[in-house]
Amino acid sequence: MIDSGTKTAAAVVVGGGVMGASTAFHLAKMGMTDVVLLEKEANLGAMSTGQCAGGIRHQFSSATNIKLSIESIKMLEAFPEETGQDIGLRFTGYLFLMTDPADIPSQRDAVALQHELGVDTEWLAPEDLAGLIPQVNIEGVIAGSFNEHDGICDPNSVVQGYAKGARAAGVTILSDVEVTGFETTGDKVAVVHTSVGDISTEVVVLATGAWTPDLGRMLGVDIPIEPVRRQIVVTTPTPGLQSGFPFVLFLKEALYFHPEGPGVLSGKSNPNERRGYLLDVDPEWEMVHLAEAMERLPLLEEVGVLSHWAGLYEITPDAHPIFGEVPQVKGVHVMAGFSGHGFMHGPICGLLMAEEILKGAPETVDVGEFAYERFLRGDLNPELNVV
Repeated sequence: MIDSGTKTAAAVVVGGGVMGASTAFHLAKMGMTDVVLLEKEANLGAMSTGQCAGGIRHQFSSATNIKLSIESIKMLEAFPEETGQDIGLRFTGYLFLMTDPADIPSQRDAVALQHELGVDTEWLAPEDLAGLIPQVNIEGVIAGSFNEHDGICDPNSVVQGYAKGARAAGVTILSDVEVTGFETTGDKVAVVHTSVGDISTEVVVLATGAWTPDLGRMLGVDIPIEPVRRQIVVTTPTPGLQSGFPFVLFLKEALYFHPEGPGVLSGKSNPNERRGYLLDVDPEWEMVHLAEAMERLPLLEEVGVLSHWAGLYEITPDAHPIFGEVPQVKGVHVMAGFSGHGFMHGPICGLLMAEEILKGAPETVDVGEFAYERFLRGDLNPELNVV
């Protein structure tokens, strides 16, 4: 705990999901060990990171997101060696399925861009799909894209691996601690107020997902992120599911499923979901989701629901994250608003944030287009491959 008086830290990272844990780990690895990581929940990775589907993919429509995936997936492959933590990484492949002709041009362009960047995504006709996913009802599917080097891994293991490495390097990690306010000196951050005491610092990282706007308001900064509920179901064991079943995603329908242990994990985004911090399962939408999932994967008609939950997407106006120091308060860095693809980019983004803090700018990938200032300019170029 933080004792009476004001503790001093070189940096305070707020948020103990994959973004915050990766940032703390990489700051320590690069030599800044006087770091405090704060998580308001009892356990690290308890919110959006721990509630996600665990997918990792190269298949994005923007060059920066593709580059982030390339680097992040490399880091996940090296994760057990670097941290000593197994993360259950499996390259099952990721299959996008298209039923709307209007989606074809943009998806072809996305695959072409992936090829330019060295990502070998395949474009598939319906006749190619029958042998790849014989148990899936592909009625109405007009094309698909598949990358065998996409897949899934365990989000909790990634967080714990980074946290263990950060602690070993000297980082202080505190859970059940809430940030209650900030003090600034002139235009610079100076103090973080918490539920257990104050921390004097010149560097604050807000890796707080859907809750980032609340912290922004404490600093007088408008953070354009909205929380949107998304739901997931995991089935009881699903006998007969083919070996090597990929992560399957129906693009227009925003429906997906992949193997999860002996069962199947499935989700479907509600296009009419209202904004807000809603963490309860909507049973009406779950019935809509399950009916469509059973129609597309008939094997699901024979199984039950093992577990279900709801979590929050952190949505920005262009479905791209906000990354970097905000112009209003020096020393405050935001990494949030990943709009559903934060887990897969957490490893590389933690490294990039460490580079920004210690070297003045991210070096491994240029993420300048994700700066806060784009909202001030109105310069928005949406990511299309968001579910």
